[in-house]
Amino acid sequence: MMQRTRIKICGLTREADVGAAVAAGVDAVGFVLYDKSPRYVTIARAAELSRDLPPFVTPVLLFVNEASDKIRAACAAIPAATLQFHGDETPAQCLAATDAGNRAFLRAARIPRGEAGRHFDLIEYALAYSEAQAILLDAHVKGYGGAGQTFNWSLLPPNVNAHLVLSGGLNAANVADGILQLRPRCKSLAVDVSSGVEISGPSKQGLKDPEKIHRFVAAVRAADRQFENLAGQSAVTPSE
Repeated sequence: MMQRTRIKICGLTREADVGAAVAAGVDAVGFVLYDKSPRYVTIARAAELSRDLPPFVTPVLLFVNEASDKIRAACAAIPAATLQFHGDETPAQCLAATDAGNRAFLRAARIPRGEAGRHFDLIEYALAYSEAQAILLDAHVKGYGGAGQTFNWSLLPPNVNAHLVLSGGLNAANVADGILQLRPRCKSLAVDVSSGVEISGPSKQGLKDPEKIHRFVAAVRAADRQFENLAGQSAVTPSE
């Protein structure tokens, strides 16, 4: 059974951008609660931005080595949220922060760029964080977050027994390649974009471009169709 690629737009800071993401048909919207990020929003602001989300669009709250009391406060303010841990949180810390796993969470894996990515053991990582709903793949750069950088997708293992979320430097031009490379390697694949759908310019971080959002979603849907066509062709048995 074919599965469509789920889409998350992250780093949202304005109501208009949340509306544009919802109108484009995304599955999740992300709010960064890490105060060193240029896309940082407070818990109160994240609650405002997520208040009018329609059914089946999930708010995701991104934390980096955050104190447990702040995580609990965010969960109380946005009860429907999935949590995303993007720092150095251990499996035990993730479980403790999510009420022993009763709240869904994503765990970011920071994949080294270049050939060094070959030595990252994603299978072991996914096993260690087996309670996570999915493992989010991002480029390992200075600080936390991929800073809009990609890593070498082709170096990842051919078979990972986990749901994966591809992130890091995605845009409408390269997301299809990422989907076609990674979707056969995991239980299911989602994609997560932030800077790739923003208004151009260093002072525009966190400000999304509705046209770029729609182009990105269209590129993901086109890649899904291409993947299904390729899978269908490979399933055809040559006539004798």
